[in-house]
Amino acid sequence: MIGRRTLALALASLLAACASPVTVQTDFDAKADFGAYRSYSWIADPSGESSLMPQSVVQGIDARLQARGWKRVADGEVHVAAHLTTRDGQTYNTFYSGIGHDLTWLGFGPVPDRVVMSTNPYRKGTLVIDMFDGRSRRAIWRGSAEGVLPDDPLRIDASVRGALDRLFADFPPGTTAPRRSNY
Repeated sequence: MIGRRTLALALASLLAACASPVTVQTDFDAKADFGAYRSYSWIADPSGESSLMPQSVVQGIDARLQARGWKRVADGEVHVAAHLTTRDGQTYNTFYSGIGHDLTWLGFGPVPDRVVMSTNPYRKGTLVIDMFDGRSRRAIWRGSAEGVLPDDPLRIDASVRGALDRLFADFPPGTTAPRRSNY
């Protein structure tokens, strides 16, 4: 009975640890005229053999920029760079069985407890996308998504797509029309 409870607690904690949300932040230069930009290029070729950037990230960024009417050219008006960093870590889980108190003051004597500790390794990834004005070399937009690499390799592409969707939801900034009310 205690084994099943411990297993259930361990499974619940594991599922909670796996469901870590992706944190997304964007920032931009308010002076940049995003409506005037029509082309972009990558600062370094992300599809080269020595590239550490997953192709799902490159293709996802390309698709979102092209959906906004931007064209990828050799020397674009906007220069794009993307970086994916990873950090390994561990979570520590402690599971207690029993009630965890010495009840000698009630006359029951010490209650035996069992403590089970476990560690779960994880890899946390942060995707950073920077855009620079091609003429002035000034930074005009930055987006970052923290926690984009889930533990399950089968979920990486879905996590990257979801992070890119959130990063580019309001892109380009300052060019969205105000919402109209029907009232």
